Amino acid sequence: MAGNIKVASIAVIIIVLIAIAAGVYYFFIYEKPEEIPIQQVQEEQPAQVLAEEPVIEEEAIELIQVELDESDETISNMTKELSSHPDAASWFMSKDLIRKFVGAVDNIANGLSPRSQIDFFALEENFKIIEKDGLYYVNHEGYDRYNLVGDVFSSLDSEGWVKLYEQSALLIQEAYTDLGYPEEDFNKTLTAAIVELLKAPVIEGDILLEAKVVSYTIADPELENLSKAQKHLIRMGPENVRKIQAKLREIGLALGIPENKLPQAKMHSTR
Repeated sequence: MAGNIKVASIAVIIIVLIAIAAGVYYFFIYEKPEEIPIQQVQEEQPAQVLAEEPVIEEEAIELIQVELDESDETISNMTKELSSHPDAASWFMSKDLIRKFVGAVDNIANGLSPRSQIDFFALEENFKIIEKDGLYYVNHEGYDRYNLVGDVFSSLDSEGWVKLYEQSALLIQEAYTDLGYPEEDFNKTLTAAIVELLKAPVIEGDILLEAKVVSYTIADPELENLSKAQKHLIRMGPENVRKIQAKLREIGLALGIPENKLPQAKMHSTR
């Protein structure tokens, strides 16, 4: 009996071993490994190459290489391209053009009249006054004296003027140094002069005057308190003021002055 139990036990052990072996074979040998889906590899598209923007090289400024005191002929010849107005050439036949330009700009920037520097378009007629009912006014007919100034100035090629200005930089700075500003940048002075004249109002209506001993003053205190440079401009009459200020604004922008730094036209009615 004991022998039979021993045989049975051995048989059970053998069966268990066979089952284990079968399981190992099935799971690790017989069964195929799980197939992993093959992903399609997309060919990498070449990155778009953005076309480089063309580099615009600024035209080099060719500075005028002449002595300041000998520059009149050179400057006069170069100004011939600035305006097609038949009377423009006569403006630039004066002596010491660079020095007068620098002096006039400096005066205007400081609120002074540039009269002594702009003798090349000095007027032959005197300032005109008209009397109405015992009161004195600026005679509108006197504005016509300045029509030539307004027409010639407004005919200037702004881009051409700025180019000539840049080419004359050495001469201008030398003249400015001689004027007593060795450390100052003339570009700032020119900007200040343009702004000063753009602040002058365009006056519509009659300008009432008050008689003094040897001259007249403007009765309106707002106008009388304008700088001498601004009063010099408004005496040219509203139409000429508009022309000159429009050209000054155009030149200012061509010089690179920000538009918000250039005063807009200001109207002043006396009616």
